[in-house]
Amino acid sequence: MYEFENRSKKEVKAMSNGADIVNSQEMLARLYRQGSQETSETSVVTSPGARAAAWTVKVKSNSSYNVYNVRAVVIDEPGTIPSEIGQEMQAVNLAEDFLEEGQLPAGTYVAMFRVGEKYVFYAPV
Repeated sequence: MYEFENRSKKEVKAMSNGADIVNSQEMLARLYRQGSQETSETSVVTSPGARAAAWTVKVKSNSSYNVYNVRAVVIDEPGTIPSEIGQEMQAVNLAEDFLEEGQLPAGTYVAMFRVGEKYVFYAPV
């Protein structure tokens, strides 16, 4: 009896893996036909042991257009002001127009990400 139960569980697992593969193939086929313009999902792929490269930063000043000078901060205990660390770097605010001068005030705290060779954040004004 145990061998039969164990075998049936393996078959169910194999069937569910097959269903997952079919669902994935159908989704890829749909994206191929329709394009990705209608999707509203965002995902990040990382390898085991990897981490998302994001930092909390404080906006120091506007450099030009939607590019800002920022500096990383460490968030300490609740009720304390975050401590600035490291050197200033430049980051792009994706929430602002690329052709107009940025309006984000100095002293704003944002989460900054590294995308390719650029640092970016999204902070509506």
